[in-house]
Amino acid sequence: MENSKPKLNLAVYWAAACGGCCVSVLDVHEKLFDVVAAANLVFWPIALDVKYSDVEAMPDGFIDVTLFNGAVRNTENEHMARLLRKKSKVLVAYGSCAHLGGIPGLANLSTREEIFKRVYDECESTVNPDQLRPLTVSSVGEGSLTLPEFYNDVRSLGQVTAVDYYLPGCPPQTERLLEVFMAIVSGASLPPAGSVIGASGKAQCDECTRLKSENKQISRFLRPYEIYDDGITCFLEQGVICLGPATRAGCGVRCVKGNAPCRGCYGPLEDVKDPGSRMMSAISSVIDAREAEEIEKIVENLVDPAGTFYRFSIPSAMIRRKVL
Repeated sequence: MENSKPKLNLAVYWAAACGGCCVSVLDVHEKLFDVVAAANLVFWPIALDVKYSDVEAMPDGFIDVTLFNGAVRNTENEHMARLLRKKSKVLVAYGSCAHLGGIPGLANLSTREEIFKRVYDECESTVNPDQLRPLTVSSVGEGSLTLPEFYNDVRSLGQVTAVDYYLPGCPPQTERLLEVFMAIVSGASLPPAGSVIGASGKAQCDECTRLKSENKQISRFLRPYEIYDDGITCFLEQGVICLGPATRAGCGVRCVKGNAPCRGCYGPLEDVKDPGSRMMSAISSVIDAREAEEIEKIVENLVDPAGTFYRFSIPSAMIRRKVL
């Protein structure tokens, strides 16, 4: 009887993120049996009782593939990023937060102290007259209690340690995850280390079937609730910001098919250094005005420009945080 191929050791870790990427691994549904047939899950905190100390005891390179989702917000995240890099042959930045910094990266629009002040002093549901703050070490009768140190900056995984591949999305589409995983299992040739995988080199607009004219002109920016979307016309032509022109394809244009504009979670196109500025450049070319005052009036309709153009990418942008 022919020996079966040895199983891979697979790990999944959840850092600073909402947990959607971890859950998305289960969205493979019945294909989970193919994954289990090809890999042993050796570390997955939301599903397995495996401690950090167990990972520390593993030989270097013991894990074949780690899907690391989430940004690096504190010392615990950074410790696990470096540890899993050491223990893994292939480290994948899985999802927008690990890839670019993601929505947690919006915290870079504030400082650490501003965040603490809001949460522990000013929040409507908080009563904290002594202005207490979390301590990294606190002594109690039974010994010392510790908490991770909360960093001033949110960083992407690639800003902390070397990453083999980036699998974008919020979360990545299940089909793309399976394609990438089965390619690794089968030993298929993969792109060079540091590449974005499970995505296309095209822009979202190239795969979008909504009707577009060659000469878009916007005289006012609108929120999605302010229009009656016909399900046919390009969102930008209706005055709604859609990040399709500056976002990598690969998700199947699912947001747009669900009658919602693209948010940019699949990240920038190849060789784009700053996704937000790329999108702002695309928008500026369709503003229907010539005079500075007219342009300024139209731009004033844009609500939350930073959160719109850099929703997933502030830590990876050219200006990575609030400038003091």
